[in-house]
Amino acid sequence: MSRHIRSTALTSAALMLVVGATVAGCGGGDEGASGDRRESPTAAPLPRVPVDPDLPEHLTGQQVKWEACAAPTVLQGGGEKPGDAWQCGTLRAPLDYAKPRGETIDLALIRKPATEADRRIGSLVFNFGGPGGSGVATLPDFAEDYARLGERYDLVSFDPRGVGESAGVTCTSDAERDASAEVDSTPDDAAELERGLTDSRAYAAACQRASGKVLAHVDTENAARDLDLMRQVLRDRKLHYFGISYGTELGGTYAHLFPKNVGRAVLDAVVDPTSDTRAGALAHARGFQRALDNYLKDCAGKGAKCPVGDDPAEGRELIAALLGALDEEPLPTDDGDRVLTQSQALGGIATALYSEESWKYLSLGLQEAIETERGTILLALADSMAGRDESGRYDNGQPANSAITCRDTRQRFTPERVRAELPAFREVSPIFGEFMAWGMLGCTDWPVPGLREHPEVSAPGAAPILVIGTTGDPATPYEGARTMARELGEGVGVELTYRGEGHGAYNSGDDCTVRAVNDYLIDGTVPPSGTTCG
Repeated sequence: MSRHIRSTALTSAALMLVVGATVAGCGGGDEGASGDRRESPTAAPLPRVPVDPDLPEHLTGQQVKWEACAAPTVLQGGGEKPGDAWQCGTLRAPLDYAKPRGETIDLALIRKPATEADRRIGSLVFNFGGPGGSGVATLPDFAEDYARLGERYDLVSFDPRGVGESAGVTCTSDAERDASAEVDSTPDDAAELERGLTDSRAYAAACQRASGKVLAHVDTENAARDLDLMRQVLRDRKLHYFGISYGTELGGTYAHLFPKNVGRAVLDAVVDPTSDTRAGALAHARGFQRALDNYLKDCAGKGAKCPVGDDPAEGRELIAALLGALDEEPLPTDDGDRVLTQSQALGGIATALYSEESWKYLSLGLQEAIETERGTILLALADSMAGRDESGRYDNGQPANSAITCRDTRQRFTPERVRAELPAFREVSPIFGEFMAWGMLGCTDWPVPGLREHPEVSAPGAAPILVIGTTGDPATPYEGARTMARELGEGVGVELTYRGEGHGAYNSGDDCTVRAVNDYLIDGTVPPSGTTCG
């Protein structure tokens, strides 16, 4: 279960009306910097910017036409038009890097120029995760969190290939996605399993029909090559980078491919680069169960305000009972004829666990479901996870996630293999285990084969990369950060631990973490590996 970080930020805004109605009834620019002189991003390439000799000059020397941004499109997730400080443009990249003079695709970019232009370090490129998250839509939403960094850096993000307005993958219609959302993700019998397999085959075939040209080219290695082309076109000697969640896998892949081009880089909420599909799914189950148990402990301390009681063990049993009942009969909601299914309730619960700030919505959703037998709040949380807006329109996060994940990942599973794995998944997580196990079928019928078992991130010779793990992270469990730091290599991976909850440490606002990241990115001060915050 992977999801870009923007959805967590949107949870509050997306739920306010629903909840209201329902409850009422981290020294400037030396090593790796672009230089003290502010060059125009559209100037001719400068000799001191390393350029890939395998790429044609019409790509490495292209000039981005920066213009005022429009509001994010439906594929990007919608939202308000960014303010006047934001500029948008497109970058041409090879569809196939093996044929660099062949067909190209346009990648959507957004930036906010450094507010202290005379002290500008360079560009700081963000990827917020997923895979499938639109950086064009997300970065303005988080601009306040990065204001200090935005003094010295141009804040830059993009829609990775296959995402949003960068040759975004599309598959089925909104109505078809609504129907698929009601398919049981934890089949109990042969009929439910067959319905799920039929739906999965139809979805994969639709993706091939609608987006077949790009499906073989949306893998993470190609996205990393896009990052280096972006560095060249932005006229930076080094890539300064901030990756969150899946963005850490992309950052690690970039470091492996272009170690000499790594500038100051931060990887936060870290994907374990050694995990294959099974290990990753098992880690997700363990991480979400850990986060749910932490929520239950916190909730138990609130006495009568906790909808699942003052005993965490009993609270877990109540949630399991609710999910069991939903497997038999979905709950009605206030959203027309839509109902809350077991799978959607699991998605809603998981969504709320991405941020400790969202635990209050989980409590409200559980209270509504248990006490009034309605599922409006949990369905709204599930919609946030799925990228569905209040008008029933979906972004392309899910299709992009499928396309990127299935192209990256070589493993394909059969129902028989999943059944054999169920006991191990149930042991790790009685709530999320089966859901995560059956999710391993997601790439089984995908029309394009996968490339590898797991990403390659070893980066000997790269500059230090700050790797941050959060002890209570549900989606990218804490252990992955230590593994990433080790795999990057001695002297490259620098580990920092944040003792706290949620998916991503910097955006938690923890003073210690923010200070360590800012000191590194702005002044080049690398914290001692093993630093702990929180």
